[in-house]
Amino acid sequence: MKRNNHHFRFLYSAFTAAALLGLLSRCSTSEGNASNKAAKTPAGVETFSLEKGMLSSEIQLPGELISYQQVDLYAHETSFVKKIYVDVGSEVKEGQLLISMEAPEITSRLAGAESRWKSQESIYKASKANYDRLLETSKTPGTISPNDLDLAHARMSSDYDQLQAAKASYREITNSLDYLQIRAPFNGVITSRNVNPGAYVGPTGRGSERPLFTLQEQKHLRLVVSVPEVYTSYLQPNDTVSFRVKALPRDNFSARVKRQAHALDTRLRAERVEMDVQNDDKKLLPGMVADVTIPLPSRDSTFVVPKTAVVNTAEGIFVIRVTNGKAEHVAVQPGRSSDGKTEIFGGLKEGDKIVMIGSEEIRNGSPIVARK
Repeated sequence: MKRNNHHFRFLYSAFTAAALLGLLSRCSTSEGNASNKAAKTPAGVETFSLEKGMLSSEIQLPGELISYQQVDLYAHETSFVKKIYVDVGSEVKEGQLLISMEAPEITSRLAGAESRWKSQESIYKASKANYDRLLETSKTPGTISPNDLDLAHARMSSDYDQLQAAKASYREITNSLDYLQIRAPFNGVITSRNVNPGAYVGPTGRGSERPLFTLQEQKHLRLVVSVPEVYTSYLQPNDTVSFRVKALPRDNFSARVKRQAHALDTRLRAERVEMDVQNDDKKLLPGMVADVTIPLPSRDSTFVVPKTAVVNTAEGIFVIRVTNGKAEHVAVQPGRSSDGKTEIFGGLKEGDKIVMIGSEEIRNGSPIVARK
């Protein structure tokens, strides 16, 4: 009898312990679910009213300084260098004589052309005098036949044409002599010299692999920059940019936008933009690389929001608008960014309540408590 009572007490204790453990487990699960539910519902998020503004920013781009004008000068006629009047670094004026050459065969051709010109001139004078006499005699009826008069006129006309051809040949050779003197086509600096007196020169590929001289205009330079596609709409003619060069780190230079390609380079997806730079003191040199600062002022007002309000996910870019106490994901297209703010474009209107710090954890359609 005592053994049965002992067995009964053991079973009762085990049942009581199991019931208590189950109750504690259910309480723990209920508390955990309540905690998770509270975490999924934001207690309150900071919002702001959407407004339009003007966002001004700037970009840093590499640029290159090149001469405003540059030309490689070659010999026009095959010849020999007679005298050189300039050297590397010489500053020259437009029309200044740079080099003189000589070509004996051209001189001989010129003498022959002059002789043919004088000879043909004498022939023409004789045929003209003959025609004039016949014309005067023909005024007496029956003295000169009309056919003889026509033949004399035709000979005179032919001799005149031959004379003009001889003159043209002479002028052509005279022009060739003029090409034996090379003059500066514009003001600039000689940056390259590749010949010496006595050298045999000629057109490129015929005695001259390299140019006689390279002439650059250096008091007027071009600053060339490739502007990425996304920024091309912000640049306008006469906009001012600033730039620096490594050789003169303490100096800050400025230039104005003068020329735009209005087309994108298919490889760089960028537009070529040129600025004019006055360089009267010649401190800047063609070929220098410049660090260019290009301002990007806003032309029209747009929605400007803190960067923290824009959520960038694999599914898209959006901001969170509070509508009737619920979160609404609104897809936007971001623009420029500056000083912690960014432009956005999308289906928004002024006065919309936007979550200050957006997050994927705030689900679309979830209840939300907004606070300012």
